[in-house]
Amino acid sequence: MENNKWTAEKIRRRADQLAPQIREDRRQLHQMPEIGTDLPRTSRYICRRLDEMGISWQPCGGPLPEKMIKDYVSAGFPRMERATGVTAVIGQGEPCILLRADMDALPVREENSLEFRSESGCSHMCGHDSHVAMLLGAAQILKEMESDLQGTVKLMFQPGEETGAGARIMVENGALENPRPDAAFGLHVQSVDRVGQVGYSIGVNSSSLDTFIVKIKGKGGHSSQPQLCTDPLMIMNQLYQAVNLLATREADPAAAVALTCGVAKGGTAVNIIPDEAELHIGLRTQDVKAAAHLTRRIPEVIDHYVKAWNGEYELTVFHTPCTWTDEVFCRAAVPYIQEIVGEDKVSEILPMTGTEDFGYVTEKVPGMFAFIGAGTPGNAPLHSPRMVLDESVLPVGAAVYANVAASWLREYRRTN
Repeated sequence: MENNKWTAEKIRRRADQLAPQIREDRRQLHQMPEIGTDLPRTSRYICRRLDEMGISWQPCGGPLPEKMIKDYVSAGFPRMERATGVTAVIGQGEPCILLRADMDALPVREENSLEFRSESGCSHMCGHDSHVAMLLGAAQILKEMESDLQGTVKLMFQPGEETGAGARIMVENGALENPRPDAAFGLHVQSVDRVGQVGYSIGVNSSSLDTFIVKIKGKGGHSSQPQLCTDPLMIMNQLYQAVNLLATREADPAAAVALTCGVAKGGTAVNIIPDEAELHIGLRTQDVKAAAHLTRRIPEVIDHYVKAWNGEYELTVFHTPCTWTDEVFCRAAVPYIQEIVGEDKVSEILPMTGTEDFGYVTEKVPGMFAFIGAGTPGNAPLHSPRMVLDESVLPVGAAVYANVAASWLREYRRTN
């Protein structure tokens, strides 16, 4: 006979009891922000906490390929030579559900009066410290109810979300194997939504992001003799205009394409034509067809324009797919979220125009990505140096993670 002593109400009560520890985890992580894929202090803290709970874990990531290292340096990231992801398992047998929390910070200096604010020059202004703390809280609850779990819960603590490829690195290194998840669930805080308000989108959940870093090589010289030079700044300027025209002339307006050249640099003085210039192009869209067309055309335009003016170039490309919420899994999970936060606080929302690399997981596993309010309207948004979260969300998020996992496993086992 099925043992249902761990009800949603009991999970929520236990999360409230664990609130001081969840808050302490969040504050400890907040004071040790690390950016990129190599997060040694963060991953050590997570592993120590899992050890304290008696939860088995293993590293997932390892050394990065040399080309990836060079590509990240080209994109302006500090040199990263490894990825320090962590996976852990609670329960056993089939089915398996994965719960994911990202854990990297941003290169933003924090500007607030929090007693536990970061003083390092980088900070958790996207709330990833709270995601880790909530998942650690959920891990404690799930470990306590392990004998009642109707399958396996896999925890995924992921670095490098802000690089757009941390999830890809973990997937390529086995995060979705041994055991392979049948479903995946992720949460993200929103500082401008009221605490406990949960929003989700069925289907496309976030924009894809394709980044093109073009290093144009010309031939420098004196500005009074341009005929002896190949001007990379002129080529860069023409490229800037050409790629922006692509979005207005070769993409369906309904596709909602956002193309931005966020970096354009080169030169040292008004009377010098430099040897090199650099342009960074970012393409976001929620339309797969538009993305496929433009990601083919942008390199073509780069090649033709640079060569037309006798230049050479190096091109580095990054791709992060749309995150996708599976309708069947989502319809099953929404009631479990409502059991924690209340039916009136869960609603379907428009997909976000930003990008989330959880898409590397939802490409392979039916998943759901949801946003949970952690503030109030009018607050500073995510990525702002003044962003502050309401910590009362922490036990709520922990309970959502735990209840979705335990309830979905139980229902899947019952109906399959």
